[in-house]
Amino acid sequence: MAVSPDKNEFEVEQDDTQLSKTQLKNQSNDLQKLGVSLVDLSPAALAKIPMDQELLDAVLLARRILRKKEGYRRQLQLIGKLMRHRDVTPIEQALLQIQASHQKSNQKFHKLELLRDNLIAQGDSAIEEVLEEHPALERQKLRQLVRQAVKQQADNKPPKAARELFKYLQSTIDG
Repeated sequence: MAVSPDKNEFEVEQDDTQLSKTQLKNQSNDLQKLGVSLVDLSPAALAKIPMDQELLDAVLLARRILRKKEGYRRQLQLIGKLMRHRDVTPIEQALLQIQASHQKSNQKFHKLELLRDNLIAQGDSAIEEVLEEHPALERQKLRQLVRQAVKQQADNKPPKAARELFKYLQSTIDG
């Protein structure tokens, strides 16, 4: 009885497509995190996500369950399980697009805040620079709002004029 040298009875064939338990668990956790992202979306943003009715129903149910209860955790696990059998690439891309637009609007908001704060801090010299950059703004209205904001800041009053200045900048400046 001879044993062939190229076959070992203890050798296990490795399949490249087979994942370890850790990899499967990490994949499952990632899908669950994606499910949490879906649950946290606003109804308008959720409508933009391409998903089938079964997954949508599971997400909507998770939104109704109290977050600190066991049922919520189990519902998230169900969402992760449902996502294992679907192509999640379109869902991830739609989420990235929503997050990118949210980031863009935040950047615009912060830019306007900095512009307003700069106007209040520097006064007339900053007004001239802003008017050159944004000719749609009215010089008189801008000066009036800046002066009111400076006066309210000096008197330690609520920043009503600063808020009005921000709203004016927001409504007039496109981007």
